[in-house]
Amino acid sequence: MIAVEYLSDLRKACADPAPGALLAGAEAPFDRAEWWEGLVRYCGLTPLYVLARGPDGMALVPLARIGNGVAAPLANWYSFRWRPLVSPGADATALLAAVFRDLARHHWRLALDHVPAEDGSATLVAAALREAGWRVTISQGDINHVLPVAGRTFAEYLAARPGPLRSTLKRKGGRVACEVLPRFSAEAWAAYEAVYAASWKGEEGSPAFLRAFAEAEGEAGRLRLGIARVGGEPVAAQLWTVEAGTAFIHKLAYREDARAFSPGTALTAALMTRVIDEDHVDLVDFGTGDDAYKRDWMEQARPRFRVLALKPADPRTWAWLAGKALRRLAPAAWRG
Repeated sequence: MIAVEYLSDLRKACADPAPGALLAGAEAPFDRAEWWEGLVRYCGLTPLYVLARGPDGMALVPLARIGNGVAAPLANWYSFRWRPLVSPGADATALLAAVFRDLARHHWRLALDHVPAEDGSATLVAAALREAGWRVTISQGDINHVLPVAGRTFAEYLAARPGPLRSTLKRKGGRVACEVLPRFSAEAWAAYEAVYAASWKGEEGSPAFLRAFAEAEGEAGRLRLGIARVGGEPVAAQLWTVEAGTAFIHKLAYREDARAFSPGTALTAALMTRVIDEDHVDLVDFGTGDDAYKRDWMEQARPRFRVLALKPADPRTWAWLAGKALRRLAPAAWRG
């Protein structure tokens, strides 16, 4: 027997030993209650936490309500990935199928983006949805660049980087002073925000979310905040965190007027040195997006999938599918 319940407050769930243990086992920011609560508080998402309890464990599915019977991951542009949490050794398919079967009572579409494949999540989620009676399609929606360190030192890793990157570091690295802070500093954060404002990045999506995240990670000892200076002035900034053997590269920016110094390259090298030679991470995760500069630093790419589930018998499903078909036909009709 599997019981399904809906939660609006994860703090109450954490007080329960069983779901509390499930949440305490998180090894990445995107699997923690604090991350989801930050998205709710600062990014305007409406949470829908679904918990399934079975005889051999439980599953927690963090979703967001987006209206009219549609749910999506409790995630946004800051999230590298999204996946359900399942107790080790539990029947994950049965637990998640119970969640998705219950969700079908009130929802007709689930659009689950940024689901990873390397840990089996995409396959698991799709199988559970099909078992629960949903019509499911899977497509690749993004890419995730990573570096398996494989026991190398930074010097050994750097020797395998592209020649132009190594040449840039050799020619310009000495002109840029880099600092890596393991704790939050209001002064350093002001420098980060000033660099970001003067960069090519445009307006930050949610500065309050990012600052609160950096403060919490600094308090936990997981923060690696990098600032690069030329002549004492901040010209590049990067926000990394380190957790459970992985370094996550969250944000990076440099001043456009300092491009000639290649401060971003120098700062990335400084942070790589820190996480490889001092933190001894096993993996560096550069998040989503297939930017060319990520390929210079990373060695592998992993897909991120979109799992779309539709409730077959719901009239809204057919209306939505018809609308999509018409939008696809319209350009062809105009060309004809």
